Amino acid sequence: MFKFLGKILDSNEKEITRLRSIVAQINEKDGEMRKIKESSQPAGRQGFTRKTAEFKERLAHGATLDDILPDAFALVREAAHRTIGERHFDVQLMAAVTLHHGKIAEQKTGEGKTLSATPALYLNALTGRGAHLVTVNDYLARRDAGWMGPIYHLLGLSVGANICVR
Repeated sequence: MFKFLGKILDSNEKEITRLRSIVAQINEKDGEMRKIKESSQPAGRQGFTRKTAEFKERLAHGATLDDILPDAFALVREAAHRTIGERHFDVQLMAAVTLHHGKIAEQKTGEGKTLSATPALYLNALTGRGAHLVTVNDYLARRDAGWMGPIYHLLGLSVGANICVR
């Protein structure tokens, strides 16, 4: 029994080490992303959408989502800072990487689940197939689309919310 638990704990530590390595790559991109023109100016919007177009071009020429992940996540972090005044913490980026890889990321109330999803949604939307986030009710769908929408809009993406009309 204890050997089994030990294996689980060891695999979790390996995963956390792997995630920290990816987050370090994202953090290295901060300086580059800060140089993009301010979002309040038309050139800034062009700068962010130009990066989105660049990522799509890289994907079209054989790059994988994991290849562009550090750049894309750093861009989303900068877009969030400029549009809604929030910057992803490293643990939120770790959650985003986990979500991107199709795994479950557990976060408690107040730890920023909504913000954590933005890098993974953006990265997967770059494929052109859309990316969807499911919430438990219409209130959260409406709230989150309005709250996180400015991030996606700055990056050149659109946002929609499917709300039940009664």
